[in-house]
Amino acid sequence: MDYVDDLISTIGAAVERLRNVADADAARRPAPDKWSAKEVIGHLIDSASNNHQRFVRAAWQDDLIFAGYDQDAWVSAQAYQTAPWRELLDLWAAYNRHLARVMRATPEAVRLRMHTRHNLDERAWQPVPREQPASLDYFMGDYVGHLHHHLRQIDAMLF
Repeated sequence: MDYVDDLISTIGAAVERLRNVADADAARRPAPDKWSAKEVIGHLIDSASNNHQRFVRAAWQDDLIFAGYDQDAWVSAQAYQTAPWRELLDLWAAYNRHLARVMRATPEAVRLRMHTRHNLDERAWQPVPREQPASLDYFMGDYVGHLHHHLRQIDAMLF
C-alpha cells in the first residue's frame, strides 16, 4: 500500500508549498473556461468526498459500481472560487489524511478482491476496461494518481 504513504507525504508537501499562496493568486483562472487553483482544490475535496463513500461502501458490495457526479456543477454549486484559500487547503488536507486512515483500515481481503462488475472505465482516472476485473486496491491507488495530476496543474498555475 505504498500509495497511502505517498498520499500522506504528498499532502504534507503540498500544504507546505501552497499555504503561502495569496488568496488572489489562488483565485486567478488561467483562462475563462478553466478552473482556478481554488476550484481545483475544491474539485479535489469533492473527489475525496465521493471516493470516501466508495471506499467504505466497497466492503459491503459485490461489485465496484459507483455513482458519478458532474464535476463542473459541483465546483460551481459550492462556490469554491470565493472561499478562503487557507480554509480550502485545511479541509482538503484533513479529508485526505482521513482517507489515508480509511485506506489503511480496509482489510486486505476487501482491497484485493477482484470484481468482474465495475465502472472503473468511467470512474477511474486511469480507466480499467469494463471487461477486465478490477480491485478496490487499484481504485485507491488511482485516486492518489488523480490527486497528483491536479496538484501538478495547480503548481503550473501558481509557480
